[in-house]
Amino acid sequence: MGQNWNAEDYAMNSKGQLKWGEELIEKLFLEGNEAILDIGCGDGKISAKLSKLVKEGEVFAIDASENMIRFASGQFPKKLFPNLTFLKMNAIEINKLNSLKKFDIAFSNACLHWVKNHAAVIKGVRAILKNGGRILFQMGGRGDVGEVLSSIKVVRAMPAYRKYFENFAAPYYFYGAEDYEIWLDKNDFLPVRVELISKDMRHDGDESFKGWLRTAWFPYTDYLPKALRDAFLAEVIEVYKINHPADEFGNIHVKMIRLEVEAHAV
Repeated sequence: MGQNWNAEDYAMNSKGQLKWGEELIEKLFLEGNEAILDIGCGDGKISAKLSKLVKEGEVFAIDASENMIRFASGQFPKKLFPNLTFLKMNAIEINKLNSLKKFDIAFSNACLHWVKNHAAVIKGVRAILKNGGRILFQMGGRGDVGEVLSSIKVVRAMPAYRKYFENFAAPYYFYGAEDYEIWLDKNDFLPVRVELISKDMRHDGDESFKGWLRTAWFPYTDYLPKALRDAFLAEVIEVYKINHPADEFGNIHVKMIRLEVEAHAV
């Protein structure tokens, strides 16, 4: 489990990830000729935006999910995005790109909290970056989605679901700034910013919230029979709303803690 992504569903229910990715791009201050590695490209929307901004450069977008790569390649074909290449690749295999080319930038949005071994990722990134190259990552950080995790824990313990989660292990890895400072130093990176940032993810009601849960929290529902999955998510929403009710406009808010990392290769 862990890579059973429904790319089409994700593309329709990832407004928050897209918004934050667009905000992150603005912090790159691109000149237009950079070679960029996009780590965890998902449905390809952010990769395509990057490719339009570096018309004299190129973007290599990788993702561990074959479903995501197939979807992204279909949505953003080579004939329309000639400087954009999609590759199926796990983040800890980045060093394999070393023989292909050297990159100016390694970029990642809303991906690396799915990866346990960040030390291996940073080592691989250093191998494919030019001297003076830079990284800009944003991912779930320590304390991220804590209120959602608490709600899911309550529902998992309910009699209807308890037996299905006996051997369950959460697939998310939320690290802190101090972790990244160690990994950067060991791999010849000079930190510019390593910080935890609080963000608000807003969902336009229960269905929007359920869509996000269905697409980003499938490691939980995949443990359940299909007949129970929708009911499980509905229970999670009800439990969540007890302590975090919708606002006056019907929006449901989720507190997110993002770890943002900016550094230069030295």
